[in-house]
Amino acid sequence: MTTIPQQLLRRKPIGPDAGDSPLVRTIGLFPLMAIGISCTIGTGIFFIMSEAVPLAGPAVVWSFVIAGAVAGLTALCYAELAGAVPVSGSTYSYAFVTMGEGTAMLVAACLLLEYAVSAGAVAVGWSQYLNELLGNLFSVHLPHALVNAPEEGGVVNLPAVILIALCALLLVRGTKESVVTNAIMVCIKLAVLLFFIAVGIAGWNSDHFADFAPYGISGIAAGAGVIFFSFIGLDAVSTAGEEAKNPKRNLPLAILLALLVVITLYVGVAVVAIGAQPADQFAGQEAGLSAILAKVVGASWPSTVLAIGAVISIFSVTLVTLYGQTRILFAMSRDGMIPKAFGRVNERTRTPVHNTLIVAAVVAVLAGVIPINFLAEMTSIGTLAAFLVVSVGLIILRRREPDLERGFTVPLYPLTPILSIAGCIWIITQLRPITIVVFVVWAALFLGFYFLYGRKRSILEPGNAEPVPDVPLTTAIRIEKDEP
Repeated sequence: MTTIPQQLLRRKPIGPDAGDSPLVRTIGLFPLMAIGISCTIGTGIFFIMSEAVPLAGPAVVWSFVIAGAVAGLTALCYAELAGAVPVSGSTYSYAFVTMGEGTAMLVAACLLLEYAVSAGAVAVGWSQYLNELLGNLFSVHLPHALVNAPEEGGVVNLPAVILIALCALLLVRGTKESVVTNAIMVCIKLAVLLFFIAVGIAGWNSDHFADFAPYGISGIAAGAGVIFFSFIGLDAVSTAGEEAKNPKRNLPLAILLALLVVITLYVGVAVVAIGAQPADQFAGQEAGLSAILAKVVGASWPSTVLAIGAVISIFSVTLVTLYGQTRILFAMSRDGMIPKAFGRVNERTRTPVHNTLIVAAVVAVLAGVIPINFLAEMTSIGTLAAFLVVSVGLIILRRREPDLERGFTVPLYPLTPILSIAGCIWIITQLRPITIVVFVVWAALFLGFYFLYGRKRSILEPGNAEPVPDVPLTTAIRIEKDEP
């Protein structure tokens, strides 16, 4: 009989699962890249400015740069791990391979918080732009009670709930259909943000940058903490490990290319937004970028164009976030950590239908009744914790398996992962104490679930599954010869 320390530290070799997966490899390089762009751009720029600018002032530009720099360091670590361990489950699977079952469950707690809460936050932001669009096109606004959480004086955020339902239906239909739809939406999103920069720069006023950092470095760091949740998109790419074509090549490339596009647009839009509108007008502003264009032009048509783009693009963010959540739960179910219902795949659509419907129901409740500011900050700490584990896991895997085949190798090792770890810890310390407390309580509850359910049902528990030999990853990983 295995002891608790042995259960917490046992590691899972990778290989047979990826080869025998019921999921199908249908996602090429551009759709993978689109997953990363889609899940990142939209959350952090279309509506988070109203939360971050009041914390940092015009220096929110540096908040985006800092968050992007930390995310960039971690993205390099993600790229190496994604190429070396190309399976579903993202950071959870990486932790299971490098640090053991106990750490993997802690990471799973982070990821569940990260994805579910992020999807809720994005859906809430979507309802803001939908209301703006209805007002511009038809001079109609949805009742306050139906577009706000109870804490904000409403009853339920109904558009957010409807958005979650629509995304769930598309995901149930099939992965290929979902990623093609997402790629089209990403193209629209990029065009809309370039449109914002081109039009918004006409309202440029350098005086808006005069009092650049009214709240000092702590304000800049606090802004980076709120913004950071949008970089969940980097993790979302790696959740497609078992559905990506030629994963050892395409996963690292998709992560790095997505990061380059995202940081460039984030900083560009932030600079133009601050130049066009004083920092003190961002607080509490709904559909912020759309409102800025309306002021700059003095007409509603540019804001209508932006609102249409935001409605389409934020739909894609929610779609990808739900996708990532279901694939992480799929991997956990396959490992015995959660009920088998999350791992069942429909024979016709090759998608985890039960899993998707359960996730959609939970996220719909979050989006319907919880305010956006709390959702955004809770997602940030989940993302930061997951990124922290990725960087630590990279160091462990390098030491344990130096000869493992990798599709990408992190430059300036070990400086890059060490800087990533330091950056994540620093941003976490700048979050509100209540956010950290709620996160610790959530992680403790999830570990409690593991002790009561997962550790005795784990596939690594003797008698639960075919014995898995404790062999090095270099021999356990099955090398795929997939099409590019």
